[in-house]
Amino acid sequence: MSAEGGTKALIAALSANLAIAVSKFTAFAFTGSSSMLAEGVHSVADSGNQVLLLIGGKRAAREADEEHPFGYGRERYLYGFLVSVVLFSVGGLFALYEGVDKIRHPHELHGWYWAVGVLVFAVAMEGWSFATAFREAGRDKGRLSWVGYIRRAKAPELPVVLLEDAGALVGLVLALLGVGLTVLTGSGVWDGAATVAIGLLLATIAVVLALETKSLLIGESADPVMVRRIREVLLADGSITSVIHLRTLHVGPEELLVAAKIGVHPEETAEQIARTIDAAEERMRAAVPIARAVYLEPDVYSAAKAAAGPDPEATPGGPGRASH
Repeated sequence: MSAEGGTKALIAALSANLAIAVSKFTAFAFTGSSSMLAEGVHSVADSGNQVLLLIGGKRAAREADEEHPFGYGRERYLYGFLVSVVLFSVGGLFALYEGVDKIRHPHELHGWYWAVGVLVFAVAMEGWSFATAFREAGRDKGRLSWVGYIRRAKAPELPVVLLEDAGALVGLVLALLGVGLTVLTGSGVWDGAATVAIGLLLATIAVVLALETKSLLIGESADPVMVRRIREVLLADGSITSVIHLRTLHVGPEELLVAAKIGVHPEETAEQIARTIDAAEERMRAAVPIARAVYLEPDVYSAAKAAAGPDPEATPGGPGRASH
């Protein structure tokens, strides 16, 4: 769902931003508005970002090899981080520079109706792109709040498009205010002030994206609901007495590594334990399809061993069935 919905949202956003960028630069040529120039550069940066995310998705789909045995799924995180860098440098910093320069050297707008017409067109196009991303993300986020979804989503594409489009819509409103106040007052300072506000907005969104994708690059565990599901699946068979330790790691948005030390009956033979592990792996992959790499280590549960290596993903109440 995340990959398919993310690609659909990216294509919609790319189509909208290319059309908007052309119209904004046309309006800048006729009006000389710095906020229109900043918005045009913003749309170019957004278009480049969507291309980066599409490239990241393509490269992440490559098969695992000897050098990268867990595949290339994290490339989607890398390209998501690059998006934040582009948005901050090309979009945010340029707008701040242009806005400050316009405040220091204001000039009158010419053909302001070009700017207003283009901005209204851009609002319609960005609204279509945002609606597409909002609809796809709504299917993906489940019961999470929107803030929770942005913070906990493992696939970067939809959160990036949502934040970019939301920022673009707010930026367009700011540009309209800047142009309108400049026309009403005759002072180009308002256009510069709107441009500075757009730059601050883009820089803020870029920092949020950088922080979230940095966490994914470092390596995040599965969400608590999935961790609980994995424990339940492991303990569904009486041959496993407890889950002593459990570690999960996303090696890609739809690829999960699971490593667990499980308690088994001490009287069982090696052959019986091997069958128990095989059955547990089969149950897990059926219940949690993104669990691509599963490593289970059998052990006899010991309170001392468990205390020596506390499990941060454990549910309250300690290991084993008692925790459920």
